[in-house]
Amino acid sequence: MATVTFDKATRIYPGSEKPAVDSLDIAIEDGEFLVLVGPSGCGKSTSLRMLAGLEDVNGGAIRIGDRDVTHLPPKDRDIAMVFQNYALYPHMTVADNMGFALKIAGVPKAEIRKKVEEAAKILDLTEYLDRKPKALSGGQRQRVAMGRAIVREPQVFLMDEPLSNLDAKLRVSTRTQIASLQRRLGITTVYVTHDQVEAMTMGDRVAVLKDGLLQQIDSPRNMYDKPANLFVAGFIGSPAMNLVEVPIADGGVKFGNSVVPVDRDALAATTDKTVTVGVRPEHFDVAGPDSDLGLAVTVNVVEETGADAYVYGTAKVGDESKDLVVRVNSRDVPEKGSQLHVVPRSGETHVFSTSTGERLSD
Repeated sequence: MATVTFDKATRIYPGSEKPAVDSLDIAIEDGEFLVLVGPSGCGKSTSLRMLAGLEDVNGGAIRIGDRDVTHLPPKDRDIAMVFQNYALYPHMTVADNMGFALKIAGVPKAEIRKKVEEAAKILDLTEYLDRKPKALSGGQRQRVAMGRAIVREPQVFLMDEPLSNLDAKLRVSTRTQIASLQRRLGITTVYVTHDQVEAMTMGDRVAVLKDGLLQQIDSPRNMYDKPANLFVAGFIGSPAMNLVEVPIADGGVKFGNSVVPVDRDALAATTDKTVTVGVRPEHFDVAGPDSDLGLAVTVNVVEETGADAYVYGTAKVGDESKDLVVRVNSRDVPEKGSQLHVVPRSGETHVFSTSTGERLSD
């Protein structure tokens, strides 16, 4: 097994002055499951392809273990990649697809068969070994692609949005399978997705990218509890964190008709007249119907998910109309068009600089 290091790795595409990946610095531990996440065009797939040797590195270095692989061809890097579109050979059986890389490497037939059968057992594919890919479902094809990677026993697994072609229910079950399989095999894995729920549920650590720049790398829990800046705060979490620009007041910030206490050091760290306060939908307290505390939110839509209900509403913040999401009791759902008064729960607010977007609160 091996560690993976991006040492200020940079990729600039020909004809472009702006790097697609800009001085990426990440140290991935041996056996770690790292998820690269971000919106389309943020550089996450390019980073993975640089590690695979499918993209040139224009600056910095990439190391697998102690080896500098920056300019090595893909075949010499001891990695196995699982693609979004499976990339299976349609004319070969499942067994031949899974063992093809070993056949090319000149491994004896009996050993190939043994490794393929072991991988098929792990992935519940034993009964499909003699079928062609067209006779399989999307989820089964994805498992065949995983099996092809497993039989090679690489030092590093690379996965590029492997679940995005599956339907919602299958994505959830396959997500669990991949995470538990990786923990059992202990192979260092770099996984790319644009789905932040996938990132939060699968990764030992998550790295968030935006415009080729690393925004934050941390455990899913720390990233949820302490996003480093406004971008991460708005990106991680479903539904997303509410971000509201509010004036600074004595002892805290003015949130509608209430002053919400926030960390004094956070307010001392900025010269702005306002700060941007982040509140997760579950961290609002809903005041009684006769109360005029906090912000008045007009209910536009209520989404009931069974265990929870989310109110999507609008509130007047200063001169602007602001969309807010509030989690409410699923047994006590407000009517569409009614008004709620909401106050952020003390100690559950996140304070960011309005001008720089950086986190101010601890």
